[in-house]
Amino acid sequence: MPRTTTHVCSQCGCQSAQWHGQCPDCGEWNTLVEEPVAAVRAHARPGSRRKGADDRARRPAPVPVALREVGAAPVARMSTGIGELDRVLGGGLVPGSLVLLGGSPGIGKSTLTNMVLGHLQGAGHGTLYVSGEESAQQVRLRAERLGPTALAVPVLAETDLDAVLDTLGEQAPQACVIDSVQTLRAADMSSAPGSVAQVREVAARIMEVAKAQGTAVILVGHVTKDGALAGPRVLEHLVDCVLRFEGERERPYRELRALKNRFGSTNEAGLFEMRQGGLVEVLDASARFVAEATRAPGSVVLAAMEGSRPLLVEVQALVAPSELEQPRRVVSGIDRNRLALVLAILGRHGGVSTGGADVFVNVVGGVRVDEPGCDLAVALAVASASRGVATTSFAAGAAGVPRACFGELGLTGELRWVGHPERRLQEAARHGLADVIAPPGSDGRACEAATLREALALALGASARRTGRRAA
Repeated sequence: MPRTTTHVCSQCGCQSAQWHGQCPDCGEWNTLVEEPVAAVRAHARPGSRRKGADDRARRPAPVPVALREVGAAPVARMSTGIGELDRVLGGGLVPGSLVLLGGSPGIGKSTLTNMVLGHLQGAGHGTLYVSGEESAQQVRLRAERLGPTALAVPVLAETDLDAVLDTLGEQAPQACVIDSVQTLRAADMSSAPGSVAQVREVAARIMEVAKAQGTAVILVGHVTKDGALAGPRVLEHLVDCVLRFEGERERPYRELRALKNRFGSTNEAGLFEMRQGGLVEVLDASARFVAEATRAPGSVVLAAMEGSRPLLVEVQALVAPSELEQPRRVVSGIDRNRLALVLAILGRHGGVSTGGADVFVNVVGGVRVDEPGCDLAVALAVASASRGVATTSFAAGAAGVPRACFGELGLTGELRWVGHPERRLQEAARHGLADVIAPPGSDGRACEAATLREALALALGASARRTGRRAA
């Protein structure tokens, strides 16, 4: 009896006749999903394989061309009207491209895409908004607060893939948003919408239409509980650009990052603020974060890099005696494993032990920092909170200003160089932050420290020197 189902890995697309706890191809656990076997196409009759082989034998082999002889036409981009988004995309939307936008529920994906289509519609471009999760009335309610151009965007509330493709073919818009790709269903497949087979088929057929008529398509995707994009990993390989929209719903700030971009850099990031009238670009986030810095023990300003743009953010730490056998390590905005590494270096080479205390570290504003240059800021914030000594600098005035720093910590306690130190220092100087603690070789304007102990002495003064003598 022929098989009617097969098991497909949601990460790599590997197919297996039986279920496995671990994918035999990519090694991921619990990713095999049972899917029905697609029906054999009518034109795949016996002997067709032999006929195809004969055709290939008669057809001349293609001739490779040197790259220097390949003509490269300039890419004409469409500006979305949102500067932060255009920079992350590499200059705007490319006609015929597929952009996958993922993010947690309620983070603002639909608001962002509505704003994009509204700006494009106002600029004279043809647009189309396909909603598979909401009715047309619900989309209108959200668009009413985004301005009159957002209300001029045509909307189609449909989940049938064939109907959506027919509309795309007839209307031929220059930009289209599909919210979301997991809600569309191909009628010739019996699996449920959102399954591995459905998402793969839907994305592939949309890509064919988009490439053929030059429509820039933004696919809104769901995410898993771990924050990764839901669906098969082949979906991320299929599209041209993968964007991740992240932040905390309880806080106003949102970050947009590019995980993949065939038409630009993946080192850029955009910062937005959610307001009553929609998302607003944050053009100078450093000024707001520095102004809100508490200047209290446990507070340090980090001179970070978000792609090619410097950003000053406040890092706060709280060290409290623990009543638990296993002290807690709670972080927000940085990697938890990075905090464990910094605490180990701080205890071994800085003389600040936190083994019996709960440690809480937070990057203020809901911003996430993934670069190694945040190590020194975390170490100084924890040391300042543990000793109860503020890290403010009195070089710029009697009232003191927040202490800024950056640098990567080595396992032997040395302070290591990080990229773009001159841009970090220029951003700190622009906001009146003096005496920035930085690794050696950064810039003559910084307070350079070769080791963590030297950095602690510069930040905490006599308290750090007494601690260092006790540790020695």
